[in-house]
Amino acid sequence: MADATHMDVSYIAHLARIHLAAGEAELFQGQLDQVLNYVEQLGELDLSNVEPTTRSTAAFEHPGVNVLRDDTPRPSLDHDAVIANAPAARDGQILVPKIME
Repeated sequence: MADATHMDVSYIAHLARIHLAAGEAELFQGQLDQVLNYVEQLGELDLSNVEPTTRSTAAFEHPGVNVLRDDTPRPSLDHDAVIANAPAARDGQILVPKIME
């Protein structure tokens, strides 16, 4: 079996703006390589006789039935209490730090 495509954990962490402590990159690199090898093994399965699925498992257990709950209004958190607990708020909305320019 050929090796899975190598993905550099340090580069991925940089893209995700995640700081890795000393030794974490090496630990996570080994784990990621294992996951990629498992995915590569899945690619070797013969799925020619497997029908594609468009529904979750629950839908197969109850064909023709919507297994989701009804979308009905129900009590929620008190708006004023939520705003009072927010670190910063303005005009009834929670302020969050800007992350993109």
